[in-house]
Formats: sequence, C-alpha cells, structure tokens
Amino acid sequence: MAKIQNIVIVGGGNGGLSVFNGLSSQLDPTRYNIILINNRSFFNHRPAGVRLIATAEGNIEDTVLVPLKDSKFNTGNKKLIVGEVTSIVDDNTKGHYVVLNTGEQVQFSILILSPGSVWEGPLAFGNTKYEIVELATTWRNSFQKARDIVIVGGGSIGTELAGEIKDLGKDQNVTIVHAQSLLLNNAYPDRWRKRVARDLEARGVKLVLGEYVDEPEVKDGQISTRTKKSINADLIVMTRGPSGPNTKFVESLGSEVLTAKGYIKVSPTLQLPRHERIFALGDAIDWNEQKQAAKIQKHAPVVTNNVLFVLGQKKSLVEYKGSFELIVLTNGKSGGSSYFAVLWGLIFGNWFTAMLKSKDVIIGMTKKSLDLE
Repeated sequence: MAKIQNIVIVGGGNGGLSVFNGLSSQLDPTRYNIILINNRSFFNHRPAGVRLIATAEGNIEDTVLVPLKDSKFNTGNKKLIVGEVTSIVDDNTKGHYVVLNTGEQVQFSILILSPGSVWEGPLAFGNTKYEIVELATTWRNSFQKARDIVIVGGGSIGTELAGEIKDLGKDQNVTIVHAQSLLLNNAYPDRWRKRVARDLEARGVKLVLGEYVDEPEVKDGQISTRTKKSINADLIVMTRGPSGPNTKFVESLGSEVLTAKGYIKVSPTLQLPRHERIFALGDAIDWNEQKQAAKIQKHAPVVTNNVLFVLGQKKSLVEYKGSFELIVLTNGKSGGSSYFAVLWGLIFGNWFTAMLKSKDVIIGMTKKSLDLE
C-alpha cells in the first residue's frame, strides 16, 4: 500500500483556508492528509479589525473571530495543528518537514505557505481570543476618553479608523497625519484619493498631508510633525500598516528564497524557485500588487491547480497573471468609497460601499466563501 502523503498548509487566513477547501474537495482522503497549521484556533477576519478596536457593538468579537471547528478541520484525513512554524527543511537527504515551536516535526509531500503579515500598533492581535478582546477593550476605552485623537498614517487602516471613531458620536477631534500629499498611495488615481479626503472632511476629520510624525509622543497636549507643526492630541494611534511579511521561518530554506524586505520569491505558478513542491500565496509573496484579501482569492485557484498538477491530477500548470487594483474603503457603518481599476476606473460612493462592506465589514460574505458558516 502506498504511503499516505501529507499536504501541509501554513496559515489559516483567507489564502490558507481557500486552498484547504479547494484541495479537500478534490484529493482522495485515502491517499492524502491535509494538515493546516495556524497560530490560532480560530479565523481572524482582518478587514473587521478596525471596527473591532473601536466598538463592542453587537458582540463583534464573536462574529469576526470564527472558530475552526473540529467537525471541519479535525475529521477524516484533515487535521488542524495550533502552533507556530519556526523552520522548514526541504532536502532530498535530510527530508521534507516543518519544525514547530514545540520541536515537533511535521512531514510534508507538498507545502503551502500563506503566513500573512506581521502587524503592529492597534491591530497587533495576539493568538488567543482573550488577548484580542483585551487589546480591543483597551483601545475602545481610550477612544471613549480621548478628546483630540491623532491618527498617524492615512492608508486604508487610518482612514477607516477615522470613520469608525466618528461613528462613536463622542464629538472627538480626529486628525489624520499622512506623509504623502494625498491620502492612501499612488496605486489609486488622484481623483479618487481626493474624494476620500472630501468625504472624511465632511465628517469633521482634519487632514495634515505631506507631514511626518517622527516622535509619536504627546507633550503638553500636543504632538509635533517633522516641520514643527503642532497638533492638539491626547491620544496618538499609529496606523502605518504591517511592518512586513511574516516570513522569518522561511529563511531556513536559504537567503535566496526571500527578497531584501522578506517577501517570498515565487514564479508565476506561485512555486518557490528550486522548491517545486513548495507554494506560496497571499500578502507574503513578492508580487507587485496591493496586499489585499481580494487578491488572495485569485492566488488560491492557481495554487490549488498547481498542487494537483504536481500530484499528477491536473494536465498542466497555470500561471498567476495578476489582478486589477480595487479597494472598498469604509467611512463608518453607512458610508465609504470604492474604486475598481476597470474600464475608465470605476468609483462608487456611500450606498454601494455600505452594501458591500461598511454594514458588516464583509463578515457574512467571507464566512460563506470560506465555508465557515
């Protein structure tokens, strides 16, 4: 009898779960085990993180932190390991396995990496529900007490957080300080970025653009920018986004597998060069596109197909050819603005954005697409 092969997936976010579902429905359970390794026993719906730290309304943590149930992930040929991968061995002499923080080795025939990013600031969530709720509660209390809130970083996190704070109805002064002359970044057209700014200003959010905050400390009720501009503040929120990809453990394969910034080098088939049985997807890969869950949903079918090809169950490899840029940006629970880089560049306002994302931060749609309901 042929030995059962382990298909190991590292990361239980959108990418890892999408591939898990795709392979589960197509692989013979008598020939393959599908092992998901995740640092949490639940799925953390990242797009809802900003709302989670702003409000407890509707017991939001019970909605966005979704248990990875045994009935789906620990049954038959499927297994969930809650732990952290610290290194990878992929060598015809030494073997093919990942090493966990417990010292345990998990053998693999195919390895799929979807480790995501390392987060800092208000979205630096821990690995247990208790830790996440504790952090969220701390930020909620801070927002309730603050009078002058300064958000440093006017990307998607900072702009969405400003909208959530305005929804609290506490009449706080909210200021966004952003290094660029327009909000967000150059992946999006100026006309849309200006619209986002107008929408925020209409809600009373102050914008300080083209400025840096090098020392995020409140002194005498103010902070200073690099050009010595003073801004009233009793609470500073750093929203510069992730500090980088969560790929420290991938270094064990050799320095040539990562870029200087730590992203995983992949071919268009989303395989690691010189490691044809290792695949990667999601925010951690070196691909010139904005890091978003919407992109990951385009990565997953490529990885699924190509894993099946390597296992002899598909006729050919397919390539990831990139995705058009899009962004759906909330402005509280009932507003926002969206941009889709198709045709002449489509822009949608409050009604469309609220229906698609703002009302429930895409929780329902995500649970359905990942089969977590």
